[in-house]
Amino acid sequence: MMKRNFNSLIVLGLALGLSLSVVFSGFKAPGPPPAMKWTQLFNGKNLNGWEPKIRYHEFKENFGNTFRVQNGNIEVRYDQYSGKFAEQFGHLFFNKPFSHYLIGVEYRFVGEQLKDGPGWAYRNSGIMIHGQDPATMKKNQDFPNSIEVQLLGGAGNGERSTANLCTPGTQFVKDGKVIKNHCIESNSKTFNGDQWVRVEVLVLGDSLVVHYVNGEEVLRYERPQLDPIGNAAEGELLKGGSISLQSESHPIDFRKVEIINLEKYAKDPEKLKKVIAELMSEKRVAKQ
Repeated sequence: MMKRNFNSLIVLGLALGLSLSVVFSGFKAPGPPPAMKWTQLFNGKNLNGWEPKIRYHEFKENFGNTFRVQNGNIEVRYDQYSGKFAEQFGHLFFNKPFSHYLIGVEYRFVGEQLKDGPGWAYRNSGIMIHGQDPATMKKNQDFPNSIEVQLLGGAGNGERSTANLCTPGTQFVKDGKVIKNHCIESNSKTFNGDQWVRVEVLVLGDSLVVHYVNGEEVLRYERPQLDPIGNAAEGELLKGGSISLQSESHPIDFRKVEIINLEKYAKDPEKLKKVIAELMSEKRVAKQ
């Protein structure tokens, strides 16, 4: 009797083991989260999805063919300006606003500045984030209300950082203090000549903005906001807005404008933190 029961237990164990192997044969341990994919805002072929606003001209009028696509790059040129810039500052806007994202832009300065361009605009351009709707800009408005990630090229005679911060119509908080300076410098190195540079900007709504140059953090600040009204210390917080590229009298090429939209993680801080850590674990440097 004991032997028969023992044999029955063996058979039952084998059957149970076989059943479990069938159940779990298709089970796989969870792997790492899928890699985040970049969305190309510039398709390398044309300006589809982009709209210009140039000072003294109507929205969507690409005066002087300022913004064009050649050799797979967005080229900013002034050869049809009759030799005079005349403070016709321009911006090329993407046609969709963003709030939480990581944007990557690769650029290089080329050629010579127009002779009447401002001295400060020598080898100067920018990525405008959290910007106003270009359709609301006045015809003679020089810059959109926005946070400017200022792009500068070296002048060959000293240090000149890039991915700085300028604030047309805006201000921000850094180290717990409201900063009203129009521009502050990053701690990036200087990039002379016509070398390609990659700038990335992490934008988290109205909470945090971080600038990176060739994979290195160079500046961070909080609470981007409009200039205050009256005697208020702080203005309306900027939760999102337009993205645009500048034309400021010096030729520049943009070969890549890409973005990772983080909006779906905005309400899940822990998940957002992990996704950002994964993204920034890779050091992305512009290839020459």
